[in-house]
Amino acid sequence: MAEHGVARHTRQKDALLQQLRACEGFVSAQELHRRLTDSGASVGLATVYRQLNSLAESGVVDTVRLNGQQMFRICDDDSHHHHLICSGCGKTIEIEPPDMEWMRQIARSHGFKINSHTLEIFGLCSDCQHKRATQSVSDSAAKRR
Repeated sequence: MAEHGVARHTRQKDALLQQLRACEGFVSAQELHRRLTDSGASVGLATVYRQLNSLAESGVVDTVRLNGQQMFRICDDDSHHHHLICSGCGKTIEIEPPDMEWMRQIARSHGFKINSHTLEIFGLCSDCQHKRATQSVSDSAAKRR
């Protein structure tokens, strides 16, 4: 079996993985397709989706929904992990999971038994906060003119 349990490598899959590794955070299939075609790869958008979904099922990539769109990124950690995700630029930081006992207590108090969990925390990274603050100042100055 090949890297990360993905059985079959093709030139397209290798190019896709290379582009994903170059991304700092989560990226959409459309953005990844654009990057691939810009780099000279001949690959259709449907193939990009198919490859990404296959890689997600095998655990090679993480996937989340961000602003109503499915986003993907290379999975750096083979163990169970969670994410802190910038809703502005997609920058992602893997974080330690919360205490399992806390989660079990919450579940029990509501009559649930946990069989799985995911945790993604969305917010704005410091770069995006700075950009928004700068944009707000620029917009305010333009309105006063």
